[in-house]
Amino acid sequence: MEALFSVTVGVLTACSVFLILRGRSFPVVVGITMLSYAVNLFLFSTGRLTIDGAPILGTNTEYADPLPQALVLTAIVIGFAMTAYSVILAVRTRGEIGTDEVNEQDSGESSR
Repeated sequence: MEALFSVTVGVLTACSVFLILRGRSFPVVVGITMLSYAVNLFLFSTGRLTIDGAPILGTNTEYADPLPQALVLTAIVIGFAMTAYSVILAVRTRGEIGTDEVNEQDSGESSR
């Protein structure tokens, strides 16, 4: 199970880096969102991957660590807010500039 989890986090990270390096704003936003998913899975895996573990101490001898679960829950909320802000910023930039290119070239003017 750990190998599958590691491969999943690696594939998500690789795909997100590929999308972040694209030239348009929508793939960049999707790449940042995918990177936050990969980080959330990584944070969740730091709490030891256990099956049928109680979330708190009780009668079971094995329990799940609640701290990574709280960190992931907080990261999901913050990630959603940042994704919404990025989409609004991209739409507004597209409306004002007229293009969604991330690295727009100067139109022959020097910036001196």
